[in-house]
Amino acid sequence: MSRPGLLLIDDDPLISESLAFVLKDEFLVDILPSREEARKRLQIMPVVPNLALVDLGLPPNPHKPTEGFAMVTELLSFNPNIKILILSGQDSDQNVRHALTLGAVDFIPKPCDMGLLKTRLKHQLMIFQAETHQPQAEQTQSGLIGDSLAMESLRAQVRQFANSPFSVLVMGESGAGKELVAQSLHTESQREKTPCLTVNCAAFTAELLDAQLFGHAKGAYTGATTAKAGFFEEADKGSLILDEIGEMPLELQSKLLRVLENGEYYRLGETKVRKSGARIIAATNRELREEVRNGNFRADLYHRLSILTVQVPTLNERGEDKFLLLQHFQDFYANMGALFQLDEEARVCWQEYSFPGNVRELRNIVIRLGAKYPNQIISRDILAAELDEDYVEEIDTSNDSARSDEDINAQLQQGDFSLDEKLLEWESLYINQALSLSGQNLSQAARLLGINRTTLYSKMQRLRKAES
Repeated sequence: MSRPGLLLIDDDPLISESLAFVLKDEFLVDILPSREEARKRLQIMPVVPNLALVDLGLPPNPHKPTEGFAMVTELLSFNPNIKILILSGQDSDQNVRHALTLGAVDFIPKPCDMGLLKTRLKHQLMIFQAETHQPQAEQTQSGLIGDSLAMESLRAQVRQFANSPFSVLVMGESGAGKELVAQSLHTESQREKTPCLTVNCAAFTAELLDAQLFGHAKGAYTGATTAKAGFFEEADKGSLILDEIGEMPLELQSKLLRVLENGEYYRLGETKVRKSGARIIAATNRELREEVRNGNFRADLYHRLSILTVQVPTLNERGEDKFLLLQHFQDFYANMGALFQLDEEARVCWQEYSFPGNVRELRNIVIRLGAKYPNQIISRDILAAELDEDYVEEIDTSNDSARSDEDINAQLQQGDFSLDEKLLEWESLYINQALSLSGQNLSQAARLLGINRTTLYSKMQRLRKAES
C-alpha cells in the first residue's frame, strides 16, 4: 500500500529533517521551510496531501504565530478536507485555541514524543478515511442540517435557484459550508445526472488555473506533453463550482466573463473557439464588492456572477442547530468513540459559544472531545478548554484608563476636546483589532463588533477619510 503524503512545514532544518527521518517509513514527507515556499509547492502539486504538520513560528516572523495561523487558512483553501496538526513551541492557551478555531485538528507542543506524534497522525488519517468513504449524498446533506429559520431559508433558496440557468454566487465565512451548498444547487437541479466539478481558484498559479479551466494544447507550456480538456469541457452540460473565486487572477477574469456571456472559450495555446454549456456556481468568503473597489476583481464579472446570490449563515445565527450538528457528528464518528455527553452547564456553554470557525470548528471539537473523553460526561470546564473563549476578549484594553472620571474631567477642561474625534479614535481601535483577530475577514470582524458587513465597510471608509 502506498504511503500517505504529509506536508511538514517548519523552518528549523534540524527538526524537520529529524522528523522526516522518523516518519519516512509510514509517510511520504515533503519538507517546506516557509509559508511562501509551501504556497509555491502547493500550486504545482497534482494532488495536495491530506495531512500537514505545521510550526506556528515561520519566516519572516518566526517568533510570532502569525505566519503559522495564515498557513492553516491557506492549506484549507487548497484542500478543505486536509487534517492540519500544529507542532510548535508557541503553545500558549491562546495560540492553541486560535489555531483550532481556524481549522487545525490537533496541537502538539514541542518537543514531542515521536511515538505519540505517529499515533496522532495515524488517528487523523483514520478520521479522513472515514469521512471520505461515506456516501457522497450523506456528506452533502450534512452541511444543510438544521431546523433554524436561517437554514430553512437557505434550503428554500437552494430549491428556488437550483434549476435557474443563471450563475449563482455563494457567499459566507470560512467553515460555514459554502461548497456543500454549491453541491446542493447541483444535486437539487435537473442537472443532477450530469457532471459536477469543483476547482479551487486559490490552488493554482494563473497559468495552471487557465489550463485547468479551459484546457491546453500540446506544448502550450512547459510540461504540457499532451493536449488536455479543461473543466469547462469536462463539465459539459453539468455544473462547475469555482471555489475561492475572489482569488482568481485578473488576467483570467476576462476569459471567465466571456464564457458566462456566450459560452465561448479557447484552450491555452489554441485558436479554435469552443463552447461550454456548464452552469457556474461560484463561492467566496471575500467581500467581492470591496475587491471591485480595490481593483482586484472586475466589476462586470462581479455583476454577472451575482445575478443570484446565496448567503450561507454563520453557525452562530443558527440557534439550536448547534445541538443537531453535535448529534450528527457524534453519530458520524461513533465508531471512533465520539459518544460523550455534555452536562447541563456544558450545554449552556455550547449554546452561547459563537463558533468563529463555524461548522468546521464544531466538527473538530466533537472529534477532539471524543478522542480525549470517550463515553464520558463533559463538564463546562472541560469544554471551555477546547473553545476559543478569548476570541473577543483579546481586544486591546490598554486605553481603558480613559474611561475614569478623573481622566474624562481633565480632557473636558482642556478646552479643545472633540467628542467626534474621541469616538473615531475608539471606533478605529476596535475595528482594527477585530480585523486583526479575523485575519482581515470583514464578515468575521463585523460579527465580533456586533454590526453587519455593510455598516463596517461604511465605518472603515469614514475613518479613512478622517485620516487623510
